[in-house]
Amino acid sequence: MERGETLPSTGRGRSLSPVALAERRGLHYGWVVVAVTFLTVVTAAGVRSAPGVLIRPLEAEFGWTRGQISLALSISMLTYGLAGPVSGRLTDRFGLRGMTTGFLIVSVAGVALTTTLASLWQLTAFWGIIVGFGTGGVAVVMSATVANIWFERRRGLVSGILGGASSAGQLLFLPLLVWISSRYGWQAAVTLLAVLLAGLVLPSVALLLRSRPADVGLRPYGATGSTAAALADGPVTPVGVAARTADFWLLAGSFFICGFTTMGLIGTHFIPHATEHGFTETQAAGILSILGGMNVVGTVTSGYLCDRYPPRKLLALYYCCRAVSLLVLPFITTLPMMSLFAVLYGFDYIATVPPTVMLTADRFGRRSVGSIFGWISFAHMAGGAAAAYSAGAIHDASGEYALAIYFAGFLGLLAAAMAFSIRPRRPAAAQAPAT
Repeated sequence: MERGETLPSTGRGRSLSPVALAERRGLHYGWVVVAVTFLTVVTAAGVRSAPGVLIRPLEAEFGWTRGQISLALSISMLTYGLAGPVSGRLTDRFGLRGMTTGFLIVSVAGVALTTTLASLWQLTAFWGIIVGFGTGGVAVVMSATVANIWFERRRGLVSGILGGASSAGQLLFLPLLVWISSRYGWQAAVTLLAVLLAGLVLPSVALLLRSRPADVGLRPYGATGSTAAALADGPVTPVGVAARTADFWLLAGSFFICGFTTMGLIGTHFIPHATEHGFTETQAAGILSILGGMNVVGTVTSGYLCDRYPPRKLLALYYCCRAVSLLVLPFITTLPMMSLFAVLYGFDYIATVPPTVMLTADRFGRRSVGSIFGWISFAHMAGGAAAAYSAGAIHDASGEYALAIYFAGFLGLLAAAMAFSIRPRRPAAAQAPAT
């Protein structure tokens, strides 16, 4: 049956293991891996949502300019993105659990050090470098690997669920961090993140996460013997080979714009932008929570649709809708209209992830997703870093974010054209041995 694609038993020692307990309940262990990954990504997203809460308290306490703070946050996005290809390589060498554990330890160290913040260079070192690199290793690439290694069926849906985890983290943590910061100070909000990473996420990964189905005597969910063998022995496309194709650059370029228009601009600067247009910080955080809630719905729906419709057409549609939303944002000054913006913009905020992951896997092979999508994700974070810094600099020069938002809207239209130009094709043969 579909849920019981087991390989030969490994013995009675498995009877009390998490894998055996899941099997006795008729649950394929891939769904347990999804749950642990979801928890990890949700909490990492909570960490990533903190800068939007910290900007104004750090300005008030230390007297730093918005541009100075934005530069440190943009460095964090670059290191976050750089962790993507590194995590792909480490997964190949140490397995998914070993890689995730290592990056979580780095994250805990960086977040804990941030509570001692006293100077601008420490913000850059602790949050910009350590936290950025640590959380980047347990983000999009981890989700893409789980979806493509543990699942044959429901691959798009799983990509959507794990993509939505990032939005769920924002939805859960942003109002909480705003409340804690306003009541107890920003250090208390950062301390909570460190405690959750060390006390909840890290033990869950150590106890429950497994690297591959074959490690626990299973086949990928929905795989038969022949398809499982095909996945295990499928083609591997080296990054250098992929980089010589137009499709790689179309994927990377559109994902650069994705990062620019989402986490770089809206994720970092929306709360300051909204407060300058008459909204309170609590209202702005609530609007971002609406956006996050719609993003969960939109990303899961996107994964569902990717199992049924051409991903490149969906991707182009998402970018087009995002561009239109951004171009009207500077004109919004009322709570009902801003809430409507959050609903529409939130629906495709990270809905781009499932089609981008599937296009990468279909074009270059599923066994190449970790390394190749790692670099595509780096482009996403480079875009986010560019927006985080440039929007802060534009604000310092002009006193508002309007020019940055208009520019992001026009970039969204360009991304739609790039996505529609992608022509994925499944590789027919292995191009290089696995490394």
